Amino acid sequence: MRRRDFLRTGALVGATGLLSAAATPTAAHPGPYQPYGRVDVAGTKEAVTSPDGSVAYLATGTGYATVDVSVPDRPELLADVRGPLADHEAGPLRGIYDVKLDATDPETLVVVGPANPLPGAVAGALVVDVSDPAAPERVAFHETDFPIHNCFVRDGLAYLTKNDGETNALAVLDIDSGETLSEWTLTGVDGAWADVRNGRRAVHDVFVGGDTAYVAHWDAGTWILDVSDPTNPTHIGGVEVPDPAELAASNAESRREGVLPPGNHHYVATDESGTLLGVGKESWAQRIGGGDEGADGTGESRLVGGPSGIDLWDVSDPAAPRRLSTIDPPPSPDPTYGGVWTTAHNFEFADGRLYSSWYRGGVKRHDVSDPRNPEPLSWWRMPDEASFWTARLARPGAQEGFFVGASRGVGDVPGRLYTFPDHAGQQASPPSLTSASAATETESPVATATSEGSTGGTAAATGEPDEPDESDDGASASAPGFGAGAAAGALGLASWRLLRRARRK
Repeated sequence: MRRRDFLRTGALVGATGLLSAAATPTAAHPGPYQPYGRVDVAGTKEAVTSPDGSVAYLATGTGYATVDVSVPDRPELLADVRGPLADHEAGPLRGIYDVKLDATDPETLVVVGPANPLPGAVAGALVVDVSDPAAPERVAFHETDFPIHNCFVRDGLAYLTKNDGETNALAVLDIDSGETLSEWTLTGVDGAWADVRNGRRAVHDVFVGGDTAYVAHWDAGTWILDVSDPTNPTHIGGVEVPDPAELAASNAESRREGVLPPGNHHYVATDESGTLLGVGKESWAQRIGGGDEGADGTGESRLVGGPSGIDLWDVSDPAAPRRLSTIDPPPSPDPTYGGVWTTAHNFEFADGRLYSSWYRGGVKRHDVSDPRNPEPLSWWRMPDEASFWTARLARPGAQEGFFVGASRGVGDVPGRLYTFPDHAGQQASPPSLTSASAATETESPVATATSEGSTGGTAAATGEPDEPDESDDGASASAPGFGAGAAAGALGLASWRLLRRARRK
């Protein structure tokens, strides 16, 4: 880090040539919109950035990594930690999909896993000191008896997704003491939720702004909680929360309904004001019909559903949210679960902009200063090599600003961290995201219902889980949004509990 800091300082005081270009990245890539740089990091999934934008922290499936992005057209891997907790009797920690910096202490990183049940494997939250990003140091490990798909960390508290196949709770953990301060559940609000299959009410992700937590509860909608007292989170509002009786009534169609819209609340975040909420929905299409009769009596099958987008909500009154608009997903030539994913994934609001990822649909920037009319500013995709997990602002500004996009790779192309300009632009000769027979790239091959207030193409449509990945250690779960292998995941979670109980005895 010292060497990179010296390079940046040298450029600012008058160095010329390469150093000057690095300090002003727009000078390095004039013309068409394209990445500044990239660095390969196998297994890349979630990424977060330091407050000063100099370092990116990555979840890598089998570990975590730190990347120096202070010179955005030359990102460099600082540390690549694989197999953490290898000395644990059930180690190492695997299936690591998420890492988070403490929002109030950026020298503390929390690494969680496994994202999905792994029978016999250790699970929990690893606390890491990243005051020197090139030499991260383990501070503590807090073991759990449940897998952790995602988390959020603020004020020394880790908010953990606890999908145990029973309660499906949001657990609040003190990362200093390791004490679980509270667990909040839907069934604690209304016992009728117990009749809904846990896969339909999975806790997929959580975002915390100030004293408010937003919980993406898949088909159960987004729940808004007051966490000013972390020992007693209380429900204060919600977005698209359905009647639990209606969800329970469709249990027979649970697997299918869990992958199709509406529902599928996958990722949530607010802007700095806390009044604008984004709800990303993850979904796919399913083929129905065929055979002798077919879905419509013609003997032909058809697709229902498709990829989903990001809804923007006014949550200034949590008890009465108002939907403002929808940013639609890019089209896909094959929007089924086994096809080309272009549904919404993780995103971030910053300075009136929305930075979003769409798997093989690429990364986008929108001006959301008027959230009723989001304006697309830039879009980059390379579907044959990049499948984006997230997009995060590192440093704002059209001249020297940039954001990072974390890709898990496609086929033989490894996971990568890309850096992109924080200015408007258009990709030169962008690759098509539709088949050759598709009429235009803005027309989805899947029929979807129109959604009032949507932008950027057809309305937000349908939903399901996280694409299979060979680097995931075979992790799977019984709920949408968590990977393939629903039945195996359910059995795995039950087996895991038995093994852990036996080990305690």
